[in-house]
Amino acid sequence: LRDDAKDVVEIALTVFAGFRVIVADPFAWHVSRLSTSVAASVRVTAPGEDRQRYLDDILRVIAQHSVDLVVPVSEESMHVAALHPRLPAGVRMYAPAQTTLLALHSKHTFIGSARDFGLAVPDTHLATSVEAHDLASSGPHVIKPIFSCSGRGVKIIRSEQALAAADIAANTIVQRFVPGQVYSSFSIANYGRAVVTSVYKGTVMSGTVSVAFERVMDKPAVERWIDQFIAASNYSGFISFDFVEANDGTTYGIECNPRVTSGVHFIEPDDLARAIVEPEDPRPVRFKKQTLFQQFYPCLTETQKSVFRHEDRANNLKFLLKSRDVIWDTKDPLPFLLMPFTSYQILALSIFKGLSFGEASTRDIEWTTSHQATAH
Repeated sequence: LRDDAKDVVEIALTVFAGFRVIVADPFAWHVSRLSTSVAASVRVTAPGEDRQRYLDDILRVIAQHSVDLVVPVSEESMHVAALHPRLPAGVRMYAPAQTTLLALHSKHTFIGSARDFGLAVPDTHLATSVEAHDLASSGPHVIKPIFSCSGRGVKIIRSEQALAAADIAANTIVQRFVPGQVYSSFSIANYGRAVVTSVYKGTVMSGTVSVAFERVMDKPAVERWIDQFIAASNYSGFISFDFVEANDGTTYGIECNPRVTSGVHFIEPDDLARAIVEPEDPRPVRFKKQTLFQQFYPCLTETQKSVFRHEDRANNLKFLLKSRDVIWDTKDPLPFLLMPFTSYQILALSIFKGLSFGEASTRDIEWTTSHQATAH
């Protein structure tokens, strides 16, 4: 659920830095609302409904609650970053400029940047180009929207196949499909230096989004790729990547999410807060001892769905039983215990509309091509 990462950031800032945490969210109820770390929760307009009203609402929250630090964490980051030039004096935003975020969020321009930095990436072309048609006709490929979020609209074609008319659009890319093991990462960067990086793999999936995940500590090639990208781009803030380790051992970067992802759960909350508030602090950022985590309710749902899928059933049940929930805290139990109620809007979309949890949790805050046309 989208609030699991947000909850970690809020608790971290409260515990370490003594911040009074205000949550601004389009949902009236959400996981973080009942946390003892949250001082107030304010409902705002969803950017998917009215982007300008959403930005005005955020500015109103900043003014009414005397906010000093704005920390966008999920897909709303692409919208909130537009407020940089409108922030009151003395208010800091923990995110780079909107143009920087969108260039990384774009599945097309990100690949071009990584290639310019000398990093391995799959061949990727706009669906309207001759190169895209040639790529699709020559072998397995992936078709996805330029601003794809949580796997929405992603098609994996495992053979050579001419592009369908519906897939030939200006806001779509075609990427060579690379078979191999998929890994993801989450990093905090400070002016070209990776302050901390966690690499992980999904163990239980909801669509293309992992709802149970395991930290991986023996992937130096992935970490070198990340370090080189962050250094070459002089990036600061949250940044996450998806990779494929191909059968020949080559590590390919396939997507960038310039925001918080599930890898944040492996980091000690005190150190997470310090990395945000005091990025120049030379002390290393520590990891939690746990290396297996899950979002319990989505993981439970996926395990129930897999009862009749023999290939997934044993795996999903194993990680449901072995993994620690990311929200559960004996000192702050209500967010976990009442999650079926507070996250009902997300759960209902997933159960009754057939959306993955990732899609259901971001559809009202995701950045779309229509937003791109009016970005400023």
